[in-house]
Amino acid sequence: MQNKISEVLLQNWDYAMDTEDWAPPLSDALEGVTAEQAVWKPGEAGNSIWETVNHLTYYKERLLRKLKGLPKLPDLESNDATFTVTESGEEAWTQAVTKLKSVHASLREIIEALEEGAYDWGGSGHAPGEEVMSLILHDCYHTGQIVLIRKLQGSWPSTRSFN
Repeated sequence: MQNKISEVLLQNWDYAMDTEDWAPPLSDALEGVTAEQAVWKPGEAGNSIWETVNHLTYYKERLLRKLKGLPKLPDLESNDATFTVTESGEEAWTQAVTKLKSVHASLREIIEALEEGAYDWGGSGHAPGEEVMSLILHDCYHTGQIVLIRKLQGSWPSTRSFN
């Protein structure tokens, strides 16, 4: 049986990836994006959609490993290194999006199992519930960037219908 905390976390976790709320979810922001569109950058200082997807996947996978008690991902030299793309082509792009969604779904299963103590944490760092909420906000922030990139490149629909 779920508690109120996990219900709220799950609802917002779903808003971030799959369910339209105040803003488009990440799955909608990525819908129909080609590899060519995914590597396009809005300028020298901006990241591409693909770089952003890899960045999101890195932090989701990092939390997933932590909550499952698995070995940590190798530390990178900086946050900027999480925005790296080393492959190209439609198949590699599809795999990047698939991995993002798969890690997101795996984390959802863990969130579903969080108990009332999700915000009580005896270890170092943040409690699991805090880390999940932080990733939700992180997803929303970067989803907005992806939508803006798509608007700049002309690949975002001029009108959208949603419920």
